[in-house]
Amino acid sequence: MKQITILGSTGSIGRNSINVVTANPELFQIKYLSAGQNAVKLIEQAIALKPKAVAIAERSRALQIENALKPYSIEVLSGKEGILEIASRSDVDLVLNAIVGSAGLEPSIQVLNAGIDLALSNKESLVMAGGIINELLNKKKLNLFPIDSEHSAIRQCLVGENPADIRKLILTGSGGPFRLLPINQFGDITPEQALKHPTWNMGKKISIDSATMMNKGLEIIEAYWLFNVPPEKIEVLIHPQSIIHSMVEFVDGSIKAQLGLPDMKLPIQYALSYPGRFPVSWEATNFTEIGQLTFESPDFNKFPALQLAFDALHRGGTAPAILNVVNEFAVYAFLENKLSFMEIPGLVDRALTKLTIVDHPTLQDILEAEQSGREFVEQHVQRHN
Repeated sequence: MKQITILGSTGSIGRNSINVVTANPELFQIKYLSAGQNAVKLIEQAIALKPKAVAIAERSRALQIENALKPYSIEVLSGKEGILEIASRSDVDLVLNAIVGSAGLEPSIQVLNAGIDLALSNKESLVMAGGIINELLNKKKLNLFPIDSEHSAIRQCLVGENPADIRKLILTGSGGPFRLLPINQFGDITPEQALKHPTWNMGKKISIDSATMMNKGLEIIEAYWLFNVPPEKIEVLIHPQSIIHSMVEFVDGSIKAQLGLPDMKLPIQYALSYPGRFPVSWEATNFTEIGQLTFESPDFNKFPALQLAFDALHRGGTAPAILNVVNEFAVYAFLENKLSFMEIPGLVDRALTKLTIVDHPTLQDILEAEQSGREFVEQHVQRHN
């Protein structure tokens, strides 16, 4: 039985991961859970799953959790240190990192330093510190299983293939809720509109990233580190139905694609079951109901986040970390109605011009870039509110 830690268990990916695990109780056991601030959901999960320990980032919620879990003898940790302690415990076979945003970076590094394989939903870990992550994977001979549907699809397409035969990686994206909206109406977009994704059911941050298409931009950088291909071999293709999750074109002109319903349980179960597969009871793909699959080129003018991601990737150093953290905190400000929709990529653009970029960064350099990016957004918001 595979012992598993789930970091970020109360979010969308964390809850889906628990669904996959509990659908296969003879294969998996959850040993540790962590959450950001949703104490009620963490308590509910802990009582149902009986992990050895749980951690909550928000210290003020710790006593509530301790009191609720006292009858179950479940250890409770709190704060950033508690999350990192849970991430470092090596008496598991796999850690699934579903923490949202830049807060997931240090736990990912902690997992790898502990010598544990990592299933990664936190794309920010690779965007901000892909070089450091890959160095640890190579040094400790560990596995990283991507949980993004696009990168899971590419990994499946590459099984048995020679990486030298890759002509290009094709990252598909739905185009988000504003694919057909004229750009002259982007100034009026509200958070409520941006949160209504046409095909996926996701958390708030990733839903806004999908609306700006920064999510696809982050996936471009993630693909670069995961599959060791140059940026010019990574292409974005709009596919509104979200059935083809990504494709790989090979040098002989052949193209492999991985298809399935837009359901995050599919890439999660692939990461947990690799190198095998196991039967599940989720909804099956019905092509006659889907009817058609269509494709479009992305509009770089309407969605400047795509070009910003390519630019940051080409620039290297701490540029992707700055892109990531400024976008993240701009998204939070937008959700609080403190920024407009188009100010999100606009702020990222300005930050990449104004903030210092460090070549060949250490983890400390990346954490300092994160702090600088956060302050950059906060100062902008304060000046304009």
